[in-house]
Amino acid sequence: MKKELSVSLALFPIFTIIITASLSVFIWSAGMHFPLIFGIIAAGLISYLCGWKWDEIQTMMVNGVSRALPAVFILLIIGTIIGSWIASGVIPTIIYYGLTIIKPEIFVPIVALVTGIVAVTLGSSFTSIATIGLAFMVIGEGLGFPAGLVAGAVISGAFFGDKLSPVSDTTNVAPAMADTDLFSHVKHMLWDTLPAFAISLILFWIVSNTDSGNGITDETTITNIKNGLDTIFVIHPLLLLMPILTVVLMIKRLPAIPTLITVSLLGALLAVTIQGISVSTIIQTMTSGFSGESNVPAINSLLNRGGLTSMLGTIAMLILATALGGVLESSGAFHVLTRKIMMKVRKTGSLIASTVLATFMIAFATGAQFLAIILPARTFVDKYKDMGIDTKNLSRAVESAGTVGINLVPWGVPAVFAAGIFGLNPGEFIPYSFFAFLVPLINILFGFTGWTISKKDYKKESLLGKGEQVL
Repeated sequence: MKKELSVSLALFPIFTIIITASLSVFIWSAGMHFPLIFGIIAAGLISYLCGWKWDEIQTMMVNGVSRALPAVFILLIIGTIIGSWIASGVIPTIIYYGLTIIKPEIFVPIVALVTGIVAVTLGSSFTSIATIGLAFMVIGEGLGFPAGLVAGAVISGAFFGDKLSPVSDTTNVAPAMADTDLFSHVKHMLWDTLPAFAISLILFWIVSNTDSGNGITDETTITNIKNGLDTIFVIHPLLLLMPILTVVLMIKRLPAIPTLITVSLLGALLAVTIQGISVSTIIQTMTSGFSGESNVPAINSLLNRGGLTSMLGTIAMLILATALGGVLESSGAFHVLTRKIMMKVRKTGSLIASTVLATFMIAFATGAQFLAIILPARTFVDKYKDMGIDTKNLSRAVESAGTVGINLVPWGVPAVFAAGIFGLNPGEFIPYSFFAFLVPLINILFGFTGWTISKKDYKKESLLGKGEQVL
């Protein structure tokens, strides 16, 4: 006989993971893998104590991991893209011409804006970070900007685009789980996304033009970086057609995985034909990452990376996080906690705030975007309908924290991915991820003011759907 979890038991795995994650990230410097394992052990233990058998707990984990498989394949392909785009000279060419034409006074806002445009088109924050974002990091170092500031601008732009793109996986998952349609969801998100991004651009301009954030590198350093790139790679403007082609393929809404594979293989072809790299070398690069030496530290530190194997740490985190989420969902732990939260909800403001809070709770507990979107959306959808609040408000709220706000979680998959790509500690760029702070705050503000909150009479709609006349 299975017993329902108490609130204290339901909180036990979450407290376990938050405490061990804090110790691991800030004291042990051991990353997030073992804290997630401790969380799975804690979740499995409370499930066992409440009557679940081991075979059932294992099935919960397997079901949770199955949701992550499309993302696993995409991350593996992104690793090969990074390797092939560096080896082919695509990213070095972007860096070379970027250092030539971009002005320091507007560089950081331009980083966020351009990355945002690319991400809207690609529908992938991770791909945008790993390609154009990596190029901007080298350009930023050449111009003398703090790496954390540039990374914060890249992340803000990438998740602005990911949030609004109709081809983004998270943008499609949120309305599906909240029982609303995609284009109503995207249109409704303009109210929180555009103001947050506009404010972010202003903040990036202000911070980048202060004494502490202003580019101070002289022309000699920029010339050295350009010469270093020119020594290792063939630099040619035609290589800029590669990112343009990628954008075109995404605009045509071709399936993500075949498109990314095509982009990766085209990069490999350019490496062989333009850079003169052997087939065996490009295969090794796509597997283990690019390796090249110059006398410029910025080039060595940011371009010697990529490859399929570079993604394995992030993939392991994603698998562990979704396994944990599977146990917490199927055992009823999340339901117990969110039900307790919903019991105190009486007005629209507290409903929106509770949605954002619950989403952040899952984000901090698992670090996984999909779980942070799916679980609260499923849990709160009936409450929104009962209160006559259009569920597109729900999908907007869960995206604000689950897609964007999760970047504030140092051990979350997005932060760990960005840290791996940029070679930084999450604590270096999280304070500059202005967009991730602003979007959830704006949603909570909308909830308490009632501004942009759409209402809908679901009871009347249900009766009309059954063909009954409503007087």
